[in-house]
Amino acid sequence: MPNRLAQATSPYLLQHADNPVDWWPWEAGAFEEARRRNVPVFLSVGYSACHWCHVMAHESFEDDDTAAYLNEHFLAVKVDREERPDVDAVYMEAVQAATGQGGWPMSVFMTPDGEPFYFGTYFPPEPRHGMPSFRQVLEGVHSAWTSRRDEVGEVAAKITRDLVGRELSIESAGLPTDENQALALLQLTRDIDPASGWFKGDTKFPPSMVVEFLLRHHARAGSVAALEMAEGLCGAMARSSLYDQVGGGFHRYVLTPRPDGPLVPHFEKMLYDNALLCRVYAHLWRSTGSELARRVALETADFMVRELRTPEGGFASALDADSEDGAGRHVEGAYYVWTPEQLREVLGEEDGAFAAEHFGVTEEGTFEEGASVLRLPWADAGADADRVARVRAALLAARELRPRPGRDDKVVAAWNGLAIAALAETGAYFDRPDLVERATEAADLLVRVHMGDVARLDRTSKDGRSGGHAGVLEDYGDVAEGFLALASVTGEGVWLEFAGFLLDIVLQHFTGEGGRLYDTADDAERLIRRPQDPTDNATPAGWTAAAGALLSYAAHTGSEAHRTAAEGALGVVKALGPRVPRFTGWGLAVAEALLDGPREVAVAGPVGGELHRTALLGTAPGAVVAAGETAGAEFPLLADRPMVGGAPTAYVCRHFVCDAPTTDCEELARSLGASPAGD
Repeated sequence: MPNRLAQATSPYLLQHADNPVDWWPWEAGAFEEARRRNVPVFLSVGYSACHWCHVMAHESFEDDDTAAYLNEHFLAVKVDREERPDVDAVYMEAVQAATGQGGWPMSVFMTPDGEPFYFGTYFPPEPRHGMPSFRQVLEGVHSAWTSRRDEVGEVAAKITRDLVGRELSIESAGLPTDENQALALLQLTRDIDPASGWFKGDTKFPPSMVVEFLLRHHARAGSVAALEMAEGLCGAMARSSLYDQVGGGFHRYVLTPRPDGPLVPHFEKMLYDNALLCRVYAHLWRSTGSELARRVALETADFMVRELRTPEGGFASALDADSEDGAGRHVEGAYYVWTPEQLREVLGEEDGAFAAEHFGVTEEGTFEEGASVLRLPWADAGADADRVARVRAALLAARELRPRPGRDDKVVAAWNGLAIAALAETGAYFDRPDLVERATEAADLLVRVHMGDVARLDRTSKDGRSGGHAGVLEDYGDVAEGFLALASVTGEGVWLEFAGFLLDIVLQHFTGEGGRLYDTADDAERLIRRPQDPTDNATPAGWTAAAGALLSYAAHTGSEAHRTAAEGALGVVKALGPRVPRFTGWGLAVAEALLDGPREVAVAGPVGGELHRTALLGTAPGAVVAAGETAGAEFPLLADRPMVGGAPTAYVCRHFVCDAPTTDCEELARSLGASPAGD
C-alpha cells in the first residue's frame, strides 16, 4: 500500500512511495505526529540520481523487518535535496560539523522540534568496514532516546546553538580589487596539475565557475596564465571520460580508481553541470575560436534538448547513473560503456578497430568486467573527422536501443535558469535559432508555472504542476541571470522586466544588513537556522548568483538600489576569493564584471543583425547588451539612442562615460575585446 509520498511531485520521493517504511514528506504535520507519539524523527535526504541512495533504499527501506522497526520507534521523513535545498543545507552543515564529512544519502536523527543529535550518511544492512549496520544504529538511537533523554536533549540543543551562531559577517570586507583577483589566480595556479590540465586530487568535479572567472580575468587583465589554465581545464574535461564522447554532455565527476589508470566517471548526468559547461565552452570559443570548444558547446546543448527537455518545454533535473545491462542487472554505467566486441558488432571489423583505438577501448577494459568508458587518449588532430562523425553516429544509434537510465523529470527553477542562459547564448553565437527557441520555451514555463502573481518563485514543478516549495536565493539569482541573457539575445524587453520582478524580491526578502544575503526568504519556513552559504558547490552560490544578476540589471536600468546591493554582496568575494578560489569561482567572475564596469552596450538596429551579434561576441566581462529599433520602448539603454544615418548603431558606455556611437563592426569588436561578427 503506498505511503504518504504517493502524492509527491518529486520523482525521488515517488521512488519511495511503495516502501514499507511509513514515510512522511517534510511538513509540519510530521513533527506534530512525532510529538504526539513521543518518538524521534529519522530524516533521510537524497536525490533521484544518487547511486548510494538507491542502494540503501533497496537494502534497508525495502526490507520489511527494518521498516517495521523504523515505523514503530521513529517517525520517518524523506526529503529530496533538490526540492528542499534549504533543509539539506542546514542539516548537511550539522553532519559535516559533527563527522568531518558529508554526502548522500544523508541520515539524521532529530527531536520533534527539528534539533539534530545523531548523524550519518549511508548505513549498510550488515556491519562492514567499521560501519555499524542500519539496524544497529536504529536500536542504539532508540535506546538513547528512551533511557538517556536528558542527555540527548542537551546534545541536540548544543548542536543547534552552534549552528545558529555561525552566521557570516562581511561588513568590513569591502569591494574586490585588482590585487584580490590576482591573488585568487595565483592560488589557482598552485592547485593545478600542469601535466594533466586538471586540478590536483583523485576526484575531479567540473570547475565550471572557476573557468568562467579565468576567461573573464583574461579578457579584463590580459592574463595569459588565466587563459592557458582555462584552455587546459576545458581540454582535459572534453577529452576525458567525464564527457560523453558518443552522445555529448557531461557526467557528474571522474575519479582515478588506480594509480596511472584512466579516469572513470560517476555516470549520472545533471542539468546544472551541462548548462554551466555548455556556456563555458561557448565562452571559450568566443575568446579563442577553438573548434573543440565549439563542438563541445553545441553537442552539450543538443544533449540537453534531446535527452532532458520535458513535454512542457522545461528541462529535467538528471539522468541516473544506473541502467540495465545485457544480463538484466541494474548497474552503474551500463548505458555508456563498450567492449571491443560490441564496437565490432555495431561498426564492423575495420571501423570497430578504429573506434577502439580512437576512444581508448581495450581488451582488458578500463572500467568493470572488461568494458571501457570512451575517452580521447591520443591527440586526434590527424583523425579523419568524417570517419569519426560516422562512427559516433552509428554508436549513438546503437546505444539508443539499450535500456535507458532513469530520468528525474522534476524541473528545478535555478537549473532551468542556467540552461536558458546557456542555450540562448550558444544559439546566438552559432546561428542556431532553434536553441534560442528552446531557451524561450523554458523561460515561458518558469513564468507560467513557477512564478505567481507577485513574482514569487516556486522551486520545482513536474508535469506542468508546481511542487509548492518556495524558491531559494539560487532560484532567484539563476532565473534572473537566464532571463537577462535571453533579453540580450532576443531583444525582448519583457525578459528584463521579469528579471526585475525577481530581483526586487531579492532586495525585499533575501537581503540583510551589511550586504549579507540569505539562502531563504525572511518569510519562508523557519528551520533551526536560516541557511547562508556564499561558496559555490556544484552550482554558483545563490549569494553570488544574485549579486551577478543584480549587477547586470543595474547596468541595464541604471538602478542605484540594485547596484548598491550587488556591491554589498560582493564583499564576501574579497574575503574568500584569494583563500578558496575554487569555491568562489562565480563570485570572482562577477567581481571581474564589477571591475570592468560592466559595460553597457545599446545596439539601435535589427535584432540578430551583424552589429548585434558582434556585441554579443564581446568578451568584456559581464557586458550587458540591449538591441532593437524601438527607441527605448523595450530597453532603457536604447532610450534616445537612434540609428546614425539610418544605419544600425552601437553605443558603448561604462563608469558613466560613453564612446562615440559606431556603425562599424570592427570598431565595436575592438571596444568589447572581440573579433568582428562572423570571424
